[in-house]
Amino acid sequence: MRHLLIVLLLGTVLFLFSYCGKTTHQQGHVLYDQHCGNCHMEDGAGLRQLIPPLAGSDYLRDNPAAVVHGIVHGMQGPLVVNDITYNQPMPGNKELTEFQIVNIVNYINQAWGNDYGLITVTDARQWME
Repeated sequence: MRHLLIVLLLGTVLFLFSYCGKTTHQQGHVLYDQHCGNCHMEDGAGLRQLIPPLAGSDYLRDNPAAVVHGIVHGMQGPLVVNDITYNQPMPGNKELTEFQIVNIVNYINQAWGNDYGLITVTDARQWME
């Protein structure tokens, strides 16, 4: 009986360590689907020459502050993503909280093969203004 308890305890510890720090950003995924997916598509591919992609986007990777600001206040005017110019206005989402914005950005930064790091609430607060 004692061996069984030790094996179960070790198995539980190994299971927890294997998942420690891993996340699928489920809240961000749900928020993305509600607020962004209609235009940027479920797979982050965007819409032809109208809506820029988020999957594999150099703009997303290189401009986290502009992305946060754009989510809140919207974007207007030409925008170059992966060497393609887009000029479709994006409405802002002023009703989103800073926590929701962080969840969305962290989701899109890690979705569809992106590996663009994570932002914090402190980052978002600075960039929302």
